[in-house]
Amino acid sequence: MIAIYPGSFDPITLGHLDIIERGCKLFDRVIVAVSINPNKTPLFDVEHRLEQIRHATRHLSNSEVERFDGLTVNYARKHNATVLLRGLRVLSDFEHELQMAHTNKTLAAEIETVFLATSNHHSFLSSSVVKEIARFGGSIDHLVPQHVALDIYRCYAKTHPGSTPNTKDPTIGMNLPKPDREP
Repeated sequence: MIAIYPGSFDPITLGHLDIIERGCKLFDRVIVAVSINPNKTPLFDVEHRLEQIRHATRHLSNSEVERFDGLTVNYARKHNATVLLRGLRVLSDFEHELQMAHTNKTLAAEIETVFLATSNHHSFLSSSVVKEIARFGGSIDHLVPQHVALDIYRCYAKTHPGSTPNTKDPTIGMNLPKPDREP
């Protein structure tokens, strides 16, 4: 059975990784589908996000990472997937995700949505929270895979206390945010 785990993953968090790992135990194959949403301005371009996720999931032999745009159900059909995998953190997630599941069911009755409750220690975690913490100089090492944390620190020109910034061009593949204030 093939499951699609769609999202923007900007950036992938340890919460996302937890859902992917648990999904890989439940399904024959999990395709992490990175959406291209023209209504969002991502921190990282899609190619960079794909590489971040591939690196984070390289230990999972039954996972794949691809980009997509358009309707998730059309992407699922194209890959013969019968499941859309979604994580739930809080009640507000459930309301939104249930609405999406019902909508997708009207578009593709053969595709089921499976919800996995986020592990307790990741229940507060979102990509937005990670970016906000990093933007203001906080440590995100415990929230995202290490290689992603380094990318984010470089993007915001912040470094974790005690670390040395990478002198290579950190802007390749990134959509750098505009500074809010002078240094």
